[in-house]
Amino acid sequence: MIYATVAALFVTGAGWLIADQFKDSEAGEAWQSAMAGFLMVHGGAAMAMLLLLGALGPLHVARSWRARKNRVTGGTMAAINACLVVTAFGLYYSGSPDLRTWTSNLHIAFGVALPSLMFAHIAIGRRSRRYARQLSRSELTLERE
Repeated sequence: MIYATVAALFVTGAGWLIADQFKDSEAGEAWQSAMAGFLMVHGGAAMAMLLLLGALGPLHVARSWRARKNRVTGGTMAAINACLVVTAFGLYYSGSPDLRTWTSNLHIAFGVALPSLMFAHIAIGRRSRRYARQLSRSELTLERE
């Protein structure tokens, strides 16, 4: 579910960015409509992501943190997601055009970075799990000898 939700967020966010570039073209009305659609789906996916992030806390984050596993990328993932939540709130409620532009740029940067960081977090976690399995197999072999 997390992978699908992050993919939906990325695709709808990128779609909105592309549509935003063409909103002033001759087919601007169609692009405006596309922007509205992308934004609605993006908002729904963001709500789903908030639920998933809430579930990740006790099910994944707390356990892995106590086990001292993948803390750097995990902590970075938590920080990036927190920044996305805060900037989304700022985009929705900001009254200042200057603050909105700044918040929008941050939200876009964090949103573009999230999938790559997520892949790195997963790859590092799987590699360290594989290494731990190999170590335990080696220890079992030594005990038998």
